Parts: sequence; structure tokens; C-alpha cells
Amino acid sequence: MSREPRGNHIVYPKARLDTLSDGIFGVAMTLLVLDVRLPDDFAPRDTRELLNGLLGLGPKFLPYVLSFAVLGLRWLSNIHLRSHGEEVSHKYTQWWLVYHLLITGVPFTTMVVGRFASLAPSIWLYAGNTILISAVSFRLLALTPSFERADHLRDRKISLGLLMLSSALAIVWSFINPSQALWALALNAASIPLGRWLGRSKGQAA
Repeated sequence: MSREPRGNHIVYPKARLDTLSDGIFGVAMTLLVLDVRLPDDFAPRDTRELLNGLLGLGPKFLPYVLSFAVLGLRWLSNIHLRSHGEEVSHKYTQWWLVYHLLITGVPFTTMVVGRFASLAPSIWLYAGNTILISAVSFRLLALTPSFERADHLRDRKISLGLLMLSSALAIVWSFINPSQALWALALNAASIPLGRWLGRSKGQAA
């Protein structure tokens, strides 16, 4: 990745970071499905056995869908956030790398929770990763240059807040029923309608 010195500062072209980010998200979202597969030695003798085998993938399918939604929402909020700045600081780039390190960890944590959903530590690992993603995202918001401070910034904060809240709720829920705890992440689906509702409320108040 190219970089250019400006005085005593090093800056990086934001367009290059965005391109790499798209690739990282694309790979991470694709890798999620690799653990949703039938055993290699699975050899159904009739339709019923095949259907039973497919239904048995349910515990892995839920983490896959939830993780795909989480990553999809993160990617959409990233491209929706507008900035006039064409370059970013060295500090921003460092936090950007930490953020994408956590993103690449989602397929692994999804695999763990898909295989060991009844064990609370798998929920802690998954939810801990998503909480860190939210925290680092807030840090990146503070470092992003030349924001167009409008509704999309509010929507981004709502989305990150819901991800952090739902992840914390999953950890608490795991002490009661680990097998159901991951459902707390479904709260993230409310980020888009909540943002629209707040936007309408703000418009009516104005």
C-alpha cells in the first residue's frame, strides 16, 4: 500500500484502503458458509435420510446467517458513511488494520459457535469479537477525516450500538441458555428501521 509523507506526517490514500476492505469483507463473508456442510462420510440411502441430514445442519446455519447479516451491515454502513477526505492518517490506518483483523476472525468464531453452541465459552468468543469490532469502529469514526455529518453518521452509530448491546446480551444469556444466546444478535436487524424511524421523527420535529 502506497503512502506519502506530508511534512512530519504519513498519510495513506483512503481509496486504496476502501478497495482492500471490500476484498476482506468479501472473503470473510464467503468463508462463513464453508462450515455449513454435510459430513464427508454422509451417504443417505433415501430421501428421508437426506432431509434429516440437511435439517441437522440447523445449528450451523443460524450462526452462518447471523454472521453474514452482521458483516453485511458493517460493510453497508462503511460504504454509506461519506467523507470528503481522500487521505487518512497513520493512526487511522493502524486502527483500520485492527478492525479488519477482527473482521477476518468472524468466520472462525462462527465455526466455533456453530459446532459448540451449547457451550457458553463459544458464545463469549463470538460476542467478544463483535463487541471489539464495535469498539474499534467507534474509534475509527473519531479518526475519519472530513465527515459529511448527516443522517448516515447517526445510522452508523445506531448500528454499532445495537451490535455492542446485542453481543453483551448474548453473553449474559449464555449463562442461562447457551443454545439460545446467539438469538440476541437478531436485534441487529432493527438498526435500519430504527434509523429510518429516528429520521422521520427528526424531520417531523423540525
